[in-house]
Amino acid sequence: MVGPLRPQIVLFGSSIVQLSYTDDGWGSILTNLYSRKADIILRGYCGWNSRRAVQVLDTIFPKNAAEQPSLVIVYFGGNDSIHPHPSGLGPHVPLEEYIENMRKIINHLKSLSKKTRIILLSSPPVNEAQIHKTFRYHLVDRLYSEACLELCHEMNVKAIDLWSALQQREDWSDVCFTDGIHLSHEGSKIVAKEILKVLEGANWEPSLHWKSMPNEFAEDSLYDPVAVDEKTTVNVSNWSFQKNSDWERDLCISKPLNGHV
Repeated sequence: MVGPLRPQIVLFGSSIVQLSYTDDGWGSILTNLYSRKADIILRGYCGWNSRRAVQVLDTIFPKNAAEQPSLVIVYFGGNDSIHPHPSGLGPHVPLEEYIENMRKIINHLKSLSKKTRIILLSSPPVNEAQIHKTFRYHLVDRLYSEACLELCHEMNVKAIDLWSALQQREDWSDVCFTDGIHLSHEGSKIVAKEILKVLEGANWEPSLHWKSMPNEFAEDSLYDPVAVDEKTTVNVSNWSFQKNSDWERDLCISKPLNGHV
């Protein structure tokens, strides 16, 4: 354990999660924004489906852990929706089983602590023309996306409709993917913005939006850069660097929430 203790935000899912740190992906965007506020913990596994996720819930999220995550962002569904192989092998999970697996995941996460918040990401669309050998289908992904959203509504869990969010861009099929399935930087920006919108609008105490959380070691220090008056120092703990400022502009955030920078 490395101190001081920070809120933990866990990204749990398949390749959309594992690859979220590549090509300035949505995981790296969040890590940048929360760099002095929370620890972003990656638990993403290429090729995984909801069935495999259920098998390791107690290992990844033990109920007796000394500290439980403040937020878990979950994505499964894309691999589950893959066309079933005649041999019975492969990642395909029937829709009804997928729904029950996601229900198990949500219930387990809810049981961790009263402070643990949950956001589910639904299956995004795919660009079949980009996929080398078509085994994922755009309209099938929609069925799994809708099932995820309906389940979250039933269980009172925050959810993000990625299937619709990505398609808000007219050129989504050309710019949102690296291979027709996995997200490009442009696709990741949409995911990150949708997550931040949920965090800003959620009525959670304490708030987990990056602008409302205090910076670590934010006190004034004699070791900060010397100010223009050459008698004081400038506290740089709350400086917004270029990428952070870009996000404020893109999300139309004009001032800090709750007085924190």
